[in-house]
Amino acid sequence: MLPLENIKILDLSRLAAGNMVSHMFADFGADVVKVEKPGKGDDLRNWKINGVSHWWAVYSRNKRSISIDLKKDEGLDLLKELVKSADVFIENFVPGTLEKWGIGPEQLNELNKKLIILRISGWGQTGIFKNAPGFGSLVEGMSGFAAMTGEEKQAPLLPPLALADMVAGLTGFGAILMAILASKKNNIGGQVIDLSLFEPFFSILGPWAASYKISGKVPARIGNRSNVAAPRGIYKTKDNKYVSLSASMQSMWEKLALTIGSSDLIKDPRFLTNSDRLNNQDDLDKPISKFIKKYNREEVLHIFSKEGITVGPVLDISEIIEHPYINDREVLVDHYNKEYGNILMHQAFPRLSKTPGKVRHSAPLLGGDTDNVLKEIGISVKQIQMLRKNKIIN
Repeated sequence: MLPLENIKILDLSRLAAGNMVSHMFADFGADVVKVEKPGKGDDLRNWKINGVSHWWAVYSRNKRSISIDLKKDEGLDLLKELVKSADVFIENFVPGTLEKWGIGPEQLNELNKKLIILRISGWGQTGIFKNAPGFGSLVEGMSGFAAMTGEEKQAPLLPPLALADMVAGLTGFGAILMAILASKKNNIGGQVIDLSLFEPFFSILGPWAASYKISGKVPARIGNRSNVAAPRGIYKTKDNKYVSLSASMQSMWEKLALTIGSSDLIKDPRFLTNSDRLNNQDDLDKPISKFIKKYNREEVLHIFSKEGITVGPVLDISEIIEHPYINDREVLVDHYNKEYGNILMHQAFPRLSKTPGKVRHSAPLLGGDTDNVLKEIGISVKQIQMLRKNKIIN
């Protein structure tokens, strides 16, 4: 038995954050029903490569799809019926949209007092930005992430992926679980979770607000280095590959200095303490880089690993999927998708010893489960035929 098999989720969200939330639930057994727009579906379906909706295939695995036109009264009535038997309701519309449709939290709670409602938006349901565009890229820029990312005297950098959305998605997964526990333990019924993309992303960046208030200084962009500890960075090897190194603990730094044949640096005033090393990173990097450039990547890894120094390879995806660690731990699974054939994707995580998650079935076709889902709430075959005729469902 999967741990969340008794939980039913209605997911009305689009794109990355909401799908990350419900993807986690689906992997651990929850019945996730994607409520999609007829003919178009979730916009995540449009994120394609070579005609393959790979984002959809990976992040909507284990889910079901029902296609309803919510702009029509009959469609909203169907949604209300679905709400009555649901445990969780996920949406990421512009704040106020549900209220305009007459199905805001108050109305939903009248239909189901135990319903947990997750509202995802860029900036939250309150505040001066609540109606502003809430894309992850804007959050990554305003949060300080872009300002601290990149090289000195060069432009700030955004992450090359939907990072803010995914962080919010994992946060939403935990938030819903907390709400479920609170409901069961304290018998308080359902509640509304106001999840912005901004707040969880800002929280993972470290104590930068405290740092600024204490020092009065805005940290400079320093590439792969750290504002916290040194040495740390990416180093090029003889064969034009790279390794990542972190030797910030005093004992690790001393071990590194001995290994690269620079034991004299241990007592060098520039490198005596972590603070000293942070203030002299250019000088510190020179002997480390010089040593690493003398060897191929695998040789560097062998030398440092033998001495217990924390170093690892910098891999691209072509190397990752063939790496012994990935294969040995079975991080990836080649799962059959009924639309596209085999799709390589990450395995369910985290790993529970007695009730692990798993990839059970492929991402659904648009509206592929409409009939079954409606039958489960008592809609007859004849009614379904009429709804389809009137284009309420497809």
